[in-house]
Amino acid sequence: MARFSQRAGWLPWRRVNGQLSGNGHGASGGQAVHGPQLPEERTVHFVLDLALRIGEVQMASGAGASDVTATIIAVSAAYGLPHCEVDVIFTSITVACQRGTDEPPITSLRVVRSRGLDYTRLADVETLVGKITRNRLGVLQARAELERITTAPHPYPRWVATAAYAGMAAAVTVLIGGAADMALFAGIITAVVDRVGRLLNRRALPFFFQQVVGGALATGAALALLASGAITAKPTLLVAAAITVLLSGLSVVSTVQDAITGYNVTAAGRTMEISLMTAGLIAGVVLALNVATRLGMAYTPLADPLPPSAFRLPVQALAGAAGAALFALASYAKPRALLVASAAGGAGTAVYGALTLAGSSPITASGVAAVVIGFAGGVISRRLRMPPLVVAVSGLVPLLPGLTTYRGLYELAAERSTTGLPTLMLAAAIALALAAGVVLGEYLAQPVRTGLSRLERRLSGPRLSGPLRPTERRLE
Repeated sequence: MARFSQRAGWLPWRRVNGQLSGNGHGASGGQAVHGPQLPEERTVHFVLDLALRIGEVQMASGAGASDVTATIIAVSAAYGLPHCEVDVIFTSITVACQRGTDEPPITSLRVVRSRGLDYTRLADVETLVGKITRNRLGVLQARAELERITTAPHPYPRWVATAAYAGMAAAVTVLIGGAADMALFAGIITAVVDRVGRLLNRRALPFFFQQVVGGALATGAALALLASGAITAKPTLLVAAAITVLLSGLSVVSTVQDAITGYNVTAAGRTMEISLMTAGLIAGVVLALNVATRLGMAYTPLADPLPPSAFRLPVQALAGAAGAALFALASYAKPRALLVASAAGGAGTAVYGALTLAGSSPITASGVAAVVIGFAGGVISRRLRMPPLVVAVSGLVPLLPGLTTYRGLYELAAERSTTGLPTLMLAAAIALALAAGVVLGEYLAQPVRTGLSRLERRLSGPRLSGPLRPTERRLE
């Protein structure tokens, strides 16, 4: 089969003795045809399929549409397809390879059916993309490596993820002012919710109903502990911690990134998914509160949030670092990514606490803390060769508005007060500020990252030139 060009540019085809040179066919009427010189058609299909499969892994892991588009274009260009148009929507990816004015484009489509968090798989795929773009792998080798990555089991057993979610709930409870016993109960409730959700997922129950069950189970378990006398404090913190865990899996950051970068269809699809999942969570919490009311349980007023305190700031920073690291562990991140995510979570929580101490509003403090997380993730993660999404999403977890969300739901369902609507709007505004802040932080990190790369090249001195890829790439 034809060789892949090292760097196939947009090369013109010329008329020679009445025929068109290159690998095209003659045009009717002897008209000149312009277009790229491409490999054979089945080779083009093979390369497009490889690029689409890589994009599918990224999309299923929550990457933004702009990142998926850039990756597919880079992989296609590395294997001799210099001009491809990519269309990414929420459920599918389409790539069209242009072949000039005399040939129809070759188009491939791949549907993104399954979604899940496996940051080890995402990191391995990004490493593979780096090898491809640096011309170190042939297309057959890249396809075999991608198959190995996508079929490999999770790096940790499933019970480790459950334990990590339980630990994250305990850390969030400490972060928002709970004692050790409340943190223990929050971890137990979250572990039960996770295992029940796992069972329902095996039965292929839609995620909306899984969120309903999770919200109802978390709220009902907290109220049952209060009724049994196992706890004497108000169960607000238990439910808030469980809600934070249930909210952590939503792709809020990618949704805002898609909207800002102009991928409106994908942003609309993700917004609909987030809205539906949040509505399921709200329905579950409200259902449990209404059932408790009908059973004659006395109202348990909401626990007042603790005022900002400089003495609690170190504890909050440590709890935020632990929560971020445990979420990354539950999402099957690599050990090095756990350390970076922990640092991002601790730094973001510390910035948020310091700003609230200075009198800033929760929205402003959340946005500024998210900018710090996004900036740090954009600079550090690339230097350490890990996806920035791991750092961004994990670092935001301790700042998610779980307590504010529960307050709004309680005011609506239990107190029958319309003040719950503004409280829910506040929670939505905090979530939006967090996502937008991360996107802005990553944008601000781009020139810094570029400057560091240039400085590193200058300090390392000149490098030997020469191709790093084999001279021939054939499909056997």
